[in-house]
Amino acid sequence: MVGQSRQHRLQQVGERERWREEMRRDAYNTFIATGKRLSSAWWKSADQLLEAGSTPTDWQARFIDAHEAWVEFSTAAAAVSVAGPRAVAEAADELRRAMSEWETIGTAWSHEAIRGGVGRLEHFNTRFQAAAQAKRVPDKAFQAAARKALGTDD
Repeated sequence: MVGQSRQHRLQQVGERERWREEMRRDAYNTFIATGKRLSSAWWKSADQLLEAGSTPTDWQARFIDAHEAWVEFSTAAAAVSVAGPRAVAEAADELRRAMSEWETIGTAWSHEAIRGGVGRLEHFNTRFQAAAQAKRVPDKAFQAAARKALGTDD
């Protein structure tokens, strides 16, 4: 009887660990995928802003797509924060902050272009490019933390 009870507890612990690993893997994959979608949306928006002959209507459409991608990414960041562990949650938060900076610049650029009717605003493009570069380090740090948490850091 004692042996069966111990075996049952070990089985429950194993099932909980498998569930947690699957939940984390799903949260990390979603975070990565939504981050890539957000990056793609902002690059398309920047390209549209710089394209000769594009219009405020074009810029507004790209901005809306990028904003929707931000909402998905932000939601995925919250899921990673809940899934943990702490090191991965902190790395995700650093990446979210870097992406937020990029989002802020892209939003300001889009709004200024729409308001003024001119998309080629070099001071915004320069800041946008710098913020895009700055997000690379936290992106790599998140991936490394996720690999370590999942035990795939071979």
